[in-house]
Formats: sequence, structure tokens, C-alpha cells
Amino acid sequence: MTESNGQQPRPQRDRPWLMRTYAGHSSAKESNALYRRNLAKGQTGLSVAFDLPTQTGYDADHVLARGEVGRVGVPVGHLGDMRALFDGIPLEKTNTSMTINATAMWLLALYQVVAEEQGADIALLTGTTQNDIVKEYLSRGTHVFPPGPSVRLTTDMIAYTVAHIPKWNPINICSYHLQEAGATPVQEIAYAMCTAVSVLDAVRDSGQVPQERMGEVVARISFFVNAGVRFVEEMCKMRAFARLWDTVTRERYGIADPRQRRFRYGVQVNSLGLTEAQPENNVQRIVMEMLAVTLSKDARARAVQLPAWNEALGLPRPWDQQWSLRIQQVLAYESDLLEYGDLFDGSHVVEAKTAELLAGAEAEIAKVLGMGGVIPAVESGYLKAQLVASHAARRARIESGEDRVVGVNCFETTEPNPLTADLDAAIQQVDPAAERAVLASLEAWRGQRDEAAVKASLERLKADAAAEGVNLMAATLECARAGVTTGEWSFALRDVFGEYRAPTGVGGAPVAVAAEPGGELAAVREAVAATAEELGAGKLRMLVGKPGLDGHSNGAEQIAVRARDAGFEVVYQGIRLTPEQIVAAAVAEDVHCVGLSILSGAHAELVPDVLRRLRRAGVEDVPVIAGGIIPAADGEALRAAGVAAVFTPKDFSITTIIGRIVDEIRLANRLRPWREAADPAPAAR
Repeated sequence: MTESNGQQPRPQRDRPWLMRTYAGHSSAKESNALYRRNLAKGQTGLSVAFDLPTQTGYDADHVLARGEVGRVGVPVGHLGDMRALFDGIPLEKTNTSMTINATAMWLLALYQVVAEEQGADIALLTGTTQNDIVKEYLSRGTHVFPPGPSVRLTTDMIAYTVAHIPKWNPINICSYHLQEAGATPVQEIAYAMCTAVSVLDAVRDSGQVPQERMGEVVARISFFVNAGVRFVEEMCKMRAFARLWDTVTRERYGIADPRQRRFRYGVQVNSLGLTEAQPENNVQRIVMEMLAVTLSKDARARAVQLPAWNEALGLPRPWDQQWSLRIQQVLAYESDLLEYGDLFDGSHVVEAKTAELLAGAEAEIAKVLGMGGVIPAVESGYLKAQLVASHAARRARIESGEDRVVGVNCFETTEPNPLTADLDAAIQQVDPAAERAVLASLEAWRGQRDEAAVKASLERLKADAAAEGVNLMAATLECARAGVTTGEWSFALRDVFGEYRAPTGVGGAPVAVAAEPGGELAAVREAVAATAEELGAGKLRMLVGKPGLDGHSNGAEQIAVRARDAGFEVVYQGIRLTPEQIVAAAVAEDVHCVGLSILSGAHAELVPDVLRRLRRAGVEDVPVIAGGIIPAADGEALRAAGVAAVFTPKDFSITTIIGRIVDEIRLANRLRPWREAADPAPAAR
């Protein structure tokens, strides 16, 4: 059949995936305005970024929250903030994804209460709470409670939503962050699937959901994955994921309905591979990565959010986020992609690669399950060590040139970039006054609530937490309605459950770069040993510190591993330390250097604080090094404050960084630069 103009009619188009932008900053009011603008631009779902105090269960006035309020997301400290965040946005008609884990139950309770206040039927609410605590122990570091209680909170949420909010996805198994922490495709599939098995086993064994309703549980579990720039491998990874999920849910849990077994996933494409050098190249990387999760219809993402081209520089502006949204819209609405079936059916290449990934993942799953499952594998440090090792191997391939990154280790010659001509204007700046406004709002909120109701609700929460078999969602909803704050809710549970410091994985990571004679690492090892001898120390000692709430520890771990391989004695105590704790450790360990890693933007406050405290403690000859996503102007300010050196993502050679740290130690101790000391002849000439 042809149309009157002689052309074939176009096939019916599939409905596009949900289009989201991960957004939120400064305050609930400002984030609400941003959400409204994004929805007006054609975004079809919301993706809420919460700030680190909210994610880790601290009120904005806690000492660890200093400098972190509103930095990487929106601060939500109580019901009033949640009301302001969704003011004028009808939640019954909105699909909302909330990237929240340790405090997921609390944020869902606040969301439900606001929806009820809007007059919504909560049974119609659609959206997702991320709620994958396992990957927090392994990559992002926003965990609060030990694994056992954390799994209980997740189980209680799943049981509650199946009964009361049946369209809600109560957990998003996140392999995205595993890849950011270094996971290979096989590890990403395997460890995410092991997490899903652990969660489903816990729900089944809790007795809160009858066996005949386990299909509803499976149907509401979604995944959040990563797509890197290796297009074919990433697309095959998604096909392998879908096959494995179908097998596991059918064989392990007896789910007969294929619709309930469908692999449902959202994606944010890779941020790990975004570069500070020639950042305009990030646009084509983002497009390639998006294609890996959209071209194959049988393994197509249900929701897509894309990072912005300038995320390696700092916080993206609304315009940058709009650009990423438009990338999705061009593919969905201008191309003919959605008019066809799966483009890769029958491809021998795709089938072979999919089978290879599937076999590798099944073998690694068997290994983890043989350890007793994902929780024992977390507690033993096995999973973290595997990720640290994989990340170290990846960095070593980039440094050697085996893996080529355009603009970083090849094709480095470039024209001036008009997008970054004014670096301060190329990213969003968070007004320091925003934190003060949040603190004032928090104080006002506490002053107008019924303290008796607050106390009673918190006592009930603690009593329910101490009892076995009691679902904690009811007590949490009572806390939300009474006006309890985020910190009060989490500290009530801390009193019962305790807190947890996850293994760092540094000690178990193998050597990633061999110190071959004549190579850079061998030269740095020689410099480290010689400097230690000149200073009369058995070894040079470096403290690697993570001040504040930033849990993205990948960079810190890689510095720690390479410094160890270069001959340093490394002191690394993991994440979430106050400046006071870092200085106390530096003094107690008598270190020769302090390296601070911050990716959240809190460097401007926390790094100078550490420096001041060191000087007050009488430590004058220990250089302080800063690393992270630090804009150029901030880097200059840090150096002016006394920081010896500042490293950002453009400094990709870790061995070179370690060598420069040795130079700073020598300079601080009035020793000649190493190259002059090692080869005095040029000075003589």
C-alpha cells in the first residue's frame, strides 16, 4: 500500500523512553524552579539529585555537612523542604526518580505525605527510589548503617510499596556506579545481579510478601546501568543483562509471567570517561554511549538521563542540561529509530559477544554466591578490592597509551575552545549564601513544630527498629508528618543499628604498573627511597584524606595504590572525615604529606580548614595537596591559601602526580629538587 504521493507509509513508532535530567542544587525553592523549566522544555520525568547531607542522614547544621549543603543536589531536611521542592508539580501525574539510598525510606515517606497533601491517590504514584545500598559500600560511599539493617530497610520498603504504592519502583539495582568505580562489563553484570538476588532472597525470606505475590516484587525491581564509549560491548552487555535476569527470575524464584520477568532499566551514560581536556569531545562520547542503550529494541532503556559536556569541570548550568536533553529528543523524534524492530537480531558478532559476557558474568556470580552472597563479599572486602584493581588496570592502560583517549593521551593539539574561554562562566556557581539560607530555614522549622509529637514519633521509630519483624515504614511516615528532620530520623536509627565503615579495597589491590628499569615508576620509586633516606625516615608517609561527605573515593584510592607501589607508606582511613580527624591522624602518623580528595565542590571551605589546623598544630613542613573537580579560579585560591599543588581530572598520569608530590615534600623540607640531586652535572655545567 502506498500513499497518494507514491511513498510507502511510515511504520508506527514506538513510544520513546522517559527523558530525564539529573538535577537539583542550592535549595528546594531553586530546584523547584529548575524542574518546572525542564518539564516545560519537554523532559518527561524528573530525576532528583539530593545533596550529600540528605543522602547520608545529616541535618544541614551538622559539622560534617559544612560546605556540602546544596552542592551536588538539593537539601531536603524535612517535610517543608519536600513541599517546596514539588510545589505546583502534580505528583500523581509525574514520574519521579530519586537518587537516594541509605535514607531512601525517609525520602519516600516525605514524598508520599506531600502527595497526600496534594490530594493524590498514592496507589497511582509512579517513580523510583534508587535504594541500592550495596553499591554505596563499593563506590559512592553514602551508606550509613551496617549491611544487615540496611537490607532490612530495603526489604521493608519493597513490601510496603507492593502493598500500598504498586506502581512505584522501590529499588533500582545500580550497576552504573560499579562501572564508575572501575568494574568491567562482566563485573558490572555479575555484581548487580548478585545484589538483586540478595534483595529478592531477603524479601522472600522476610515473610512480608506471600509467595504468590513475588512476581509483583520482581516486576517492580528496576536497574540503573552505565553505558561507556565501547559501543558494541556496552550494547551486548545490555542484551546479556536481559537474558540473565529472565533466567534468574524464572529458575530461582519461579516467576512464570514473562511480563514480570522483563528486564527494566534506566541509564545514565558514563561520567567516568568525560574529560577536562578538550571537554567538547564529551558531546560525541555522550551520543555514542546513548546509542548503546537505545538502538537495540530488545534491550532498550526505559529511561535515559545524560550527563552534561562540562561535568568534569564543575556543576553544569541549565543550558548544559538542556543540550543533553535535546540530544535525546533529536534521536527519539527526528530519527526513524523507533519505527523498527531490533536492529541486531541475527548478528553473529553481537550474539558471540553477548554469549561471552554472559558466560563470564555467570562464573563470577557463582564465585560470589559461593562466598555466601553479596553481603559477605562486601564485608570481606572482596568486591571492593576487585573494583579497585580493575580501575587501577584501566588507569594504567590509559597512562601507557594502550587505551587511547582523544585529547588526553593522543591528538592533544587543539584550537582555543570558545566554550571554556571563561571557565568561571562555563559552569554553575552555587551561591555561598544558599547554605546560610538553608540553615536559617532549618532553625525556623524546628521552632514551629510540635516537639512532643516529634519526640513520640522518634521513640516509636527506635522501638520498632529494635523489634524483629516490624516494618519501619509506618513509624517513618509518622516521623514525616510530625516534622522530624532528616538528621533526627537517621540518628534515631543510628542509635539502634550503629554506623558502618566499609572496606577501602586499597590493601588488597594488586600492583597495576610494573616498575620496569628505566620507566617512570622506577624513577619515582628511586626518588621516594632517596628522599626518605635524606630525611632520616624508614619510609615516606602520605596521608590520603577524604574530608566532608563526598564518598566518591575512586581517585583517592588510585592515588593511595600508586603511592604504595612507589614505595610510600600510605595512611588511608576511608571516607567521611572531619578536618579535625584528618589533622589528628597526620600528627599521630608523623606524615610527610597530606593529600585531600574532594569531588563535591566543598574544597573551597574544607581544604583551607585542614591547612589552618595543621599550622595551628605546629606542622609547618608537611605540604598539603588537593585533588578533585576544582575550577581554575578555585585552584588559584587554594594555592594562595598555602596548598602546595592542585590536581584535577586533566592530570591523568598518576605516576607523574606521585613524582610531583615527592618534589613538594623535598621543597617543604628544603631539599634540592630530585632531578638535580640525582644528576648534579647539569648544575655544574
